[in-house]
Amino acid sequence: MMDPVMIVALAAVLVTAIDTDIRSSRIPNWLTFSAMGFALVGHAWLGGAPEVMFSLAGLGAGLGLFLIPYVVGGIGAGDVKLMAAIGAFVGPYDALFSGLLAIMVGGAYAVGAMCYQWGFSATGHKLFSAAQGALFAGGLGWLHEFKLPFRLRYGLAIAGGTLLFQLGLHPFGG
Repeated sequence: MMDPVMIVALAAVLVTAIDTDIRSSRIPNWLTFSAMGFALVGHAWLGGAPEVMFSLAGLGAGLGLFLIPYVVGGIGAGDVKLMAAIGAFVGPYDALFSGLLAIMVGGAYAVGAMCYQWGFSATGHKLFSAAQGALFAGGLGWLHEFKLPFRLRYGLAIAGGTLLFQLGLHPFGG
């Protein structure tokens, strides 16, 4: 169980990330880097070197999980740094599963955004065409089906996945 001060700090980081992401499509460095620093110092204060190692492992897990989607252009650097900061708060296990839930929430969010933008029928057709292309045509040409005229605010999905995990939704049991 996380320390109450750490819970409040994590909640403040998530709320601020959602607000800045909605307002400006950015999650600023001042937020992510200060959150990482606070988490590391907080864990040092709570348990010394073992807790710092726990925090660093979480930071690395959060960073590593979202680094590939960033490199291929799927998410922004602020999203990666936010997941690393969350990992610094919650540790490696919780970071990985919060991240996996964030990916699931992000998928539902993206489908909802597509339905809003294109309608249900067109979205279904595009999803079917993309699945066919991915399965049978090979390559990444099918990705052109999903060019949205607006940017998804992935900070929402990251906060949602983290919140779901902290509230007890644990994918794959556990």
